[in-house]
Amino acid sequence: MSTQAIAVVASDVVAGLLGAGFNGAVRLPGEPEYDEQRRSVIPSVDSRPLAVVEAYSRTDIQAAVRTAREYGVPLAVQATGHGTRVPADGGILLKTTAMTSVLIDPERRIAKVAPGARWGAVLDAARQFGLAPLSGSHRDVGVTGYTLGGGVGWLARKYGFAADSVIRAEVVTADGRTVTASADQHPDLFWAIRGGTGNFGVVTSLEFRLYPVREVHAGIVYYGIDRAAAILRRYRDWTATIPNELSTAVVLTRIPGTEQRAVATKVLYAGPADVAEHLLKPLFETAGPRLAGELRTIEYADAAMGGTPARHLDFLDTLTDEVIDTVTELEDATVEVRHWGGAMAHPGPAAGPVGHRAASYSLIIDREVADLPNSGRTFVNFLGDPDRADTAYSPADLRRLRAVKRTYDPANFFHLNANIRP
Repeated sequence: MSTQAIAVVASDVVAGLLGAGFNGAVRLPGEPEYDEQRRSVIPSVDSRPLAVVEAYSRTDIQAAVRTAREYGVPLAVQATGHGTRVPADGGILLKTTAMTSVLIDPERRIAKVAPGARWGAVLDAARQFGLAPLSGSHRDVGVTGYTLGGGVGWLARKYGFAADSVIRAEVVTADGRTVTASADQHPDLFWAIRGGTGNFGVVTSLEFRLYPVREVHAGIVYYGIDRAAAILRRYRDWTATIPNELSTAVVLTRIPGTEQRAVATKVLYAGPADVAEHLLKPLFETAGPRLAGELRTIEYADAAMGGTPARHLDFLDTLTDEVIDTVTELEDATVEVRHWGGAMAHPGPAAGPVGHRAASYSLIIDREVADLPNSGRTFVNFLGDPDRADTAYSPADLRRLRAVKRTYDPANFFHLNANIRP
């Protein structure tokens, strides 16, 4: 499409937005801030939309949806950009970054957030009441995308996935209507969005439970890389004995600020330090001398420990010797083995379609590894290839998700995502 044609289409879209009652910011190609605003956190996503529109309200979101449909252009939704997987080339990139309100109801232990809120704001608001959300590994990650994709954080073994904590959402559907999704209103949609991500509409507000967690014993400690195989074998046996309050991961990586390879053990225990140290003793005795790092009793809001970029992701029912031998021979890769289970594996009867709940471990590597066996299972939050979205769900859940999609978005208007086809 020529530059002149793009300008004509873009001007039509702007006119449509204004006519639909849009009051947010619009940035077109060639204008200041267009390039900055179109970017995703993920470098491989180089989106070239006709317009970047920043919503300030639910009305703005409705206007963007209706305009995209009227002019037949695709629409992608972006809050912080961490979950953006498909570029909005030739369409509208709808940003909710400016909608950041966070409200805490300490009596009911509930948070209500706007679609652009980040976990850091929720953590800081909830900590004043001794409460915690089921947040992710980084404070700057957006709440909505993370939660709708499932959301596995450091309290997940104790309380479940972030999606399991959702009690209510407001959603703008493909026809521009706003509906409330809860156990009592549009229960099919409520089920689907709690793991089915943005396939069914644009979430304009989200309500979820908070939990009575103020302090945790947490941190990262580093051990010699020569102990990697022994640590992972001990980890395999040890994780079968620990309580749900204890969440851990073993990472083959480098000590920060150095080129020294090491085995990092990430730990968060939702309880007293002395109990945590007692539980960890068998693992740490196998690990040998500590090279760096420490565990401390800190507020949960300060306990973010980061994650590993997922070029290779698999779920393991057991940590086999073959897997251990293969990953410990990778000299330059970052490898994370994370313990799952606990409350994640025991959802309530009305829980959403978060996939592969019964897995014992996740295996994440920051590069592709051909020699590893792969179950083919994925997880929406870690999905590198959006065309593999179907593998994030069980066959039964996928059939049900497609049925809900046919009800709320039969034309697959919301498809620039980890798409579930009608």
